[in-house]
Amino acid sequence: MAGVLLGHAVRASARRLRGFPDLPPRLLRSADFLRMGDGVEKSHNDITNVLFCGFHFPASQNYTREYLKGYPFIKVDEVALDEVPNVIHRYHICVVKNRRFDATVIDKAVQMKLIMQFGVGLEGVDIEAASRCSIKVARIPGSSTGNAASCAEMAIYLILGLLRQQKEMDNAVKLKNLGVPVGETLLGKTVFILGFGAIGVDLAKRLRPFGVKILATKRSWTSVSLPPNASGAPNDEIDHLVDKKGGPENLYEFAGEADIVVTCLALNAATAGIVDGRFLSSMRKGSLLVNIARGGLLDYNAVHQHLQSGHLGGLAMDVAWTEPFDPEDPILKFPNVLITPHVAGVTEYSYRTMAKVVGDCALQLHAGSPLTGVEIVN
Repeated sequence: MAGVLLGHAVRASARRLRGFPDLPPRLLRSADFLRMGDGVEKSHNDITNVLFCGFHFPASQNYTREYLKGYPFIKVDEVALDEVPNVIHRYHICVVKNRRFDATVIDKAVQMKLIMQFGVGLEGVDIEAASRCSIKVARIPGSSTGNAASCAEMAIYLILGLLRQQKEMDNAVKLKNLGVPVGETLLGKTVFILGFGAIGVDLAKRLRPFGVKILATKRSWTSVSLPPNASGAPNDEIDHLVDKKGGPENLYEFAGEADIVVTCLALNAATAGIVDGRFLSSMRKGSLLVNIARGGLLDYNAVHQHLQSGHLGGLAMDVAWTEPFDPEDPILKFPNVLITPHVAGVTEYSYRTMAKVVGDCALQLHAGSPLTGVEIVN
């Protein structure tokens, strides 16, 4: 109880410093009282502080800082992940990256107006806690920044790496062997896109010229109907992209028909561990699995067992169960496993575009203007 009272006292003191009356927390946190522009002065003599969590994905803060270099009243910092709770009270905007934001951290964010992701994944943010504190939470839509296209391209890179046996080719070069290994073509394969949002749509568009059959599932679909989609693409365009579409009830059926499965799902309570032993056993023997979404979608033990048995023909992942992933992990010892360091969306185009969105949000927040370029989720 003492900790809760102290938290309220800290927030009340911060509000008094910012010119707020000392009202009860319930009223101070109400949406009617705290508007997006409140608490950040419009004068250029005052500073709007932006925090990037952690030193990984350095281009995110570097490009944002470059974009804002002509605006001295916006300050961009980055701190180590474990230091975030100690400094969060100083900031108005936070870009979480791979830092978890629970209610304890959020309650310390006494000046915070916006928590956002440099991309789309918000599974680490307690959105309800942020809402209780009248803090907006936002993602940057991938379809408008090039992030989805970048991830789709990486998926194809990983697919081709598995089909052409990238590790075996590396060994052949070291051994000065020519003409080995014998790879496979993407031509004629059946690809199951598990999750047909912006990345899934962009992936399907890029796979089509390879001469593949495309299966896709989406939570809101059934196998006989297709409602308007969130990606913005017209239904007739998607009908042209997908040979067979379905919903959650079709997961195992489609897994059994595919030569390649690509996971493009958001991670949440419903999707965590969705690629489990049952799903992997439903896949064709020797088929390939590519994950460009979140490591938690895959059941680690089930994946390891199916690689060891030979049922799973190959695994390629740009994301892992823990990040950074242990380079000595047993899964990486398999010759048919490829990993990249969470770079699917990390391209010059997508990062420059998303840095502009973050920078524009900082400028808009400083001016008390409506935010653009982001999707507010609360």
